[in-house]
Amino acid sequence: MDGVMSKKLLKEAFVSNLNGTTLGEVAFGSLVAPLCVLSRGLFFILYYRGKETFPLSWKSHFLLDFTFLVLPLVLYSTLFSGVLYLAITGLAVIDVGVLYQVYQKKKPAAPLLDLMKRFLQSKVETNLVPFVTVFRVQVNVKTALCILAVDFSVFPRRYAKTETYGTGVMDLGVGAYILANAIVCPEARRKEKKGSNFSHVVRQLWSVWPLVLLGMARMISVKMSGYQEHVSEYGVHWNFFFTLAIVRVIASIILAIFPVKKSWLFALLISGIYQVVLETTSLKTFIIHSEDRTGSFLAANREGIFSVFGYVAIYMAGVQVGLYIMETRLLIKDWLKVIQKLLIVSFLLYVMLHFCQIHIEPVSRRMANLPYCVWIIAECMYFLTCLSVVDVVLLFAKALTNCYIIPTSWNLHQDDEMKKANPRTEMEGLCLIQSVNRNQLLFFMIANLMTGLTNVIVDTVNSNDLFSVSVLLMYMFINSAVIFILHRKGITVKFW
Repeated sequence: MDGVMSKKLLKEAFVSNLNGTTLGEVAFGSLVAPLCVLSRGLFFILYYRGKETFPLSWKSHFLLDFTFLVLPLVLYSTLFSGVLYLAITGLAVIDVGVLYQVYQKKKPAAPLLDLMKRFLQSKVETNLVPFVTVFRVQVNVKTALCILAVDFSVFPRRYAKTETYGTGVMDLGVGAYILANAIVCPEARRKEKKGSNFSHVVRQLWSVWPLVLLGMARMISVKMSGYQEHVSEYGVHWNFFFTLAIVRVIASIILAIFPVKKSWLFALLISGIYQVVLETTSLKTFIIHSEDRTGSFLAANREGIFSVFGYVAIYMAGVQVGLYIMETRLLIKDWLKVIQKLLIVSFLLYVMLHFCQIHIEPVSRRMANLPYCVWIIAECMYFLTCLSVVDVVLLFAKALTNCYIIPTSWNLHQDDEMKKANPRTEMEGLCLIQSVNRNQLLFFMIANLMTGLTNVIVDTVNSNDLFSVSVLLMYMFINSAVIFILHRKGITVKFW
């Protein structure tokens, strides 16, 4: 029993009292996923150019997607973390080289400037926004990787969740997961409400029961198994599933009462008022300095409960972003304006963050304070900008080669003849991104279960680097394979 307790305490200490990394490293590291998506797309263009059939099996497609989209995330988060800037620059140079090869094989024999002018005036599909799908999937996949990787020494401590103040990669993951859900919520997609506002709120209450059940299951299993807990993360009984459920319910009530187009205003008001309360009352001291967790449920779970205010603000901001991005646009040049605005807003938010950190306080995921909310929104806008640029680049490469086979990416607006010749629908069934997107919550559940199982079987803290990376790759491979097979069989797992 003493051995089990000492192992538990060792693992808890391993993820405690950490200070994070720089804003610059987190932002630069965010380039990995877009570059990997670009690499995958360019490879498929070069391989399938001129082919009308699928010479590769579904197993080969799965392995290719895993190699391009998941393997690099594992390596850049572990073995390559010490040379992150050099490694990412190298990947970018490779992508530029491959893009040049695609340009060399272009179908229209015309100067580049003429091709670009014609491209900007082209029409694009209006029934989907692929980079939003990729954003949500990449956030989910990176979160799944990090929740296990953090238990291994090969995963840099600076990437783990910070104790009180700081910016770690995992601090970003929590907020980004909230915002990723908000972008595609019914309100952001302008879905008409059925019935009264009250009935709409009741439906939303009912829809979060799986999250509440998962939260209860996680809490009970952790307590009964003696699994390691980082109490200052959410509290004694609280966990992220409870946060997801509460945030969704509160946001639904706000959006049912007030205009959805004013979501940005509520994001500002909630985060601003919460920060004023932190600064002018004893709440901040209660959250981060109080040692007593025995007085009440509130005292035991103060981080999880009070951080909900910050996460609701992030969610409301995500709704506003979704409203803007999901607007119907026909021309490619219109989407370039969207990219420009996303980048400008991200830059302005980073300027605001700099001001907040100097004159208010540093970023704190533990409290989900105003600087944290600003950081999450700024970084997510930047990430969306990168992914949207990749989508436009891939669309240009498709137009050059007349190869429109890549899944989860835009195509030019097609006439009937082009639609008949385009086999992308079949490719969607071979796509790992679409597989995760189909069952997002299930993928996250499987990752949590596999994380617990791995921690029971493997001595994560004392594992060497090569073994650790092998375990992480196997873990991600199993998660991806299960979700891919379900997608191949057309199975969507919903609990409501």
